[in-house]
Amino acid sequence: MSLLTCLLKPKVAILYISLLPQFVDPERGHVALQGLLLGLTQIAVGVAGNAFFIVIAGSVAGFFGKHPLWQRLHRYVTGTALAGFAVRIATERTSAAVALR
Repeated sequence: MSLLTCLLKPKVAILYISLLPQFVDPERGHVALQGLLLGLTQIAVGVAGNAFFIVIAGSVAGFFGKHPLWQRLHRYVTGTALAGFAVRIATERTSAAVALR
């Protein structure tokens, strides 16, 4: 279902239509074939990168599942970092807020 959702997003089609043609050279052969190869290359690199992150995340999750002390430490560190980011965002003066004054 998520694959179908991603394939039907117009942003993806617009990205490929606007980005890939600048790397196609008509003097090097069939333009459509070059575009297809560029698109397939990008998809292969994306799948490989995502697979790498999935494997690493699974390994880390397995480690934390076996070690409750590390799991608790991870939870506290992550919670503290998120709270810090929230405080910084809440107290930050943005250029848009300054422009409204």
